[in-house]
Amino acid sequence: MPILTSSQLISTAETQLKPVWEQFEQIKYFNQAKVLNAFKNAGVQNSHYSWVTGYGYDDLGKEKLDEVYALSFGAESALVRPHLVSGTHAITCAVFGNLSSGDSLICLGEPYDTLKTVYNKLAVKYNIDYQIIDPNALEKSILALSKSPGKKLISIQRSRGYEWRDSFDLKKIQDYIVRLKSINPDFVIFVDNCYGEFTQTQEPSEIGADIMAGSLIKNPGGGIVSAGAYIAGSEHCVAQSAEYATAPGIGAHGACMFDQTRLMLQGFFMAPMIVCEALKGMSLAGLVFQMLGYETIPQFGTERNDIIQAIKFNDRDKLIKLCQIVQKYSPMNSIFSPIPAPISGYEDEIIMAAGSFIEGSSIELSCDGPLRSPYVAYLQGGLSWSHTKYVLEKV
Repeated sequence: MPILTSSQLISTAETQLKPVWEQFEQIKYFNQAKVLNAFKNAGVQNSHYSWVTGYGYDDLGKEKLDEVYALSFGAESALVRPHLVSGTHAITCAVFGNLSSGDSLICLGEPYDTLKTVYNKLAVKYNIDYQIIDPNALEKSILALSKSPGKKLISIQRSRGYEWRDSFDLKKIQDYIVRLKSINPDFVIFVDNCYGEFTQTQEPSEIGADIMAGSLIKNPGGGIVSAGAYIAGSEHCVAQSAEYATAPGIGAHGACMFDQTRLMLQGFFMAPMIVCEALKGMSLAGLVFQMLGYETIPQFGTERNDIIQAIKFNDRDKLIKLCQIVQKYSPMNSIFSPIPAPISGYEDEIIMAAGSFIEGSSIELSCDGPLRSPYVAYLQGGLSWSHTKYVLEKV
C-alpha cells in the first residue's frame, strides 16, 4: 500500500466523514431553530443592549439573557453572568449553593483535576460528606449512602476531563438520573455540562437534571464572549446558586453587566454554528490520527458528546510536539512555543497550546494534556474546521 501524503490522508478522511458531517449539520439546524425561538419567545430587542450601573438592579437585558438561556435549555431558570469567572466557579456555586452542613456530595466517577481541589477543600470547610463512586456500581453505592441523613447532591461530569474514557452521552446520563431518582426522588442531580452544549439536540436540563453549569468561553459563548459562565435548571436550585455567587438577599437581582449583554446574546445565537465547526474539525483530527495508528477517543463511527478529541501517544515528546504545532499555527501568539509547567490545581505538569483571541477559550482550537503516562493529548474546539484541517496538514 503506497504511503499517503498528509493532504491525501486528510482528503481520504474527509470522504469517509461526509455522512457524519451531515449529522452534525442536522444537529446544528435543530439547535439553531431552538435558540432562535428562544430569542423570539423572550421578545429580545435592541433596547435590551442597554445596561445599568452600580448594583445592576432593574437591568432588563440581563433578565432577557437569563430567559433566553432558560428557554433554549428547557430549564425553569438560568443565571448568565460575566462575574462567574470560569466553569469551575459556576460549578462551585451550583453545587455548594445547594448543599448545607451535614449534606452529601457524591460524584459519579473522578471529577476534573481543578474540581478535585474545590470539592476536597469546601467539603471539609462546610462539613459535607464527599465521596466518589464507580458509575458501574451505582445502585449498590447509592443505596448505602442514601441511609445517611442530609440532602444528597449527585454530580455527573459530562465530558471526560483528563480521563481516558468516553464522554457520557445523554442516554447514559438520563439512565443515571432515572435510576437515582427511583432510589430517592429528592436527590439533587447536577451535571457539569462544559464542552457539551449543542453537540446534541438536548441538554441535561431537558432530560431530568435539576441543575447544570458551563463556561461562556466554551461552547455557548460562540467564540466571541470575553468571559463568564452560566447555571441553568430548576428555579429553586438556580436561586440557591445565585445567592452563593453573590449574597443571600441579592441573588440574581444584583450585578452590573458592564456592557456585555449584547455580546453574550450574539455569542449564544452563533453557538450552534460554531459548535458544528468544532465537531467537524475534531472528527477530522480523530480519524486522521486513527488512520496513523494511534488510539483515539471518540473513535470514528461513535457518537460525539463534546468538542474534545483525545489522542493517546504513549510518548512524552509527541504530546509536546503536537501542542507546539497547534500553537505555531494559531492566529494569536504563534511566535511562542509552549513547554510543560506546573499549574495550580493539577497534580502533574501540564502543557497547553492556546493561540486564542480569548484567553483560556477552548471553543477556539487548543490542545493540552498532563505530562503523565500514557501521554494523551486533548485537542478541542476550532472556530473553523478549516483551521483544524490546516494544522493537521502541518503535523
